[in-house]
Amino acid sequence: MRPFATSLWAAVLALAGLTGPATAQDTTDPGGLQIELNTAADVDGACRISFLVENRLGADLSEAVFETVLFDATGAVERLTLFDMRDLPAGRPRVRQFQIDGIACDGIQRILFNGAQTCKGEGVAKGACMNNLTLTSRSDIELLG
Repeated sequence: MRPFATSLWAAVLALAGLTGPATAQDTTDPGGLQIELNTAADVDGACRISFLVENRLGADLSEAVFETVLFDATGAVERLTLFDMRDLPAGRPRVRQFQIDGIACDGIQRILFNGAQTCKGEGVAKGACMNNLTLTSRSDIELLG
């Protein structure tokens, strides 16, 4: 093989080696729990919120309860409450709804996921519900964690 062809072949192999792992990393599942505030709607003097939850922990959760803090439109703490997400099977999305009485949705500026009060499942490590927790919102209400 000529020197130029050898160099060209080496360069092609090097580039192939560099692009392979980067592509694999781009599609790797981040793991953890993903919680999306999907909708927030006023219903009979209350704010009904719907979460889309995806358990990517690799193990089923038999219980998942989060301590949350609701902040009003001025940024002040409006209340502390618990959101019981119940059981969350691994790799299967679930929708959970909660009705927050006595406040309209535009009266809630932020929801802070303060911690996991309960996070149980066979083979689930301590702290798994809060480690790698990803929060997103499709509404005007911001999620923090």
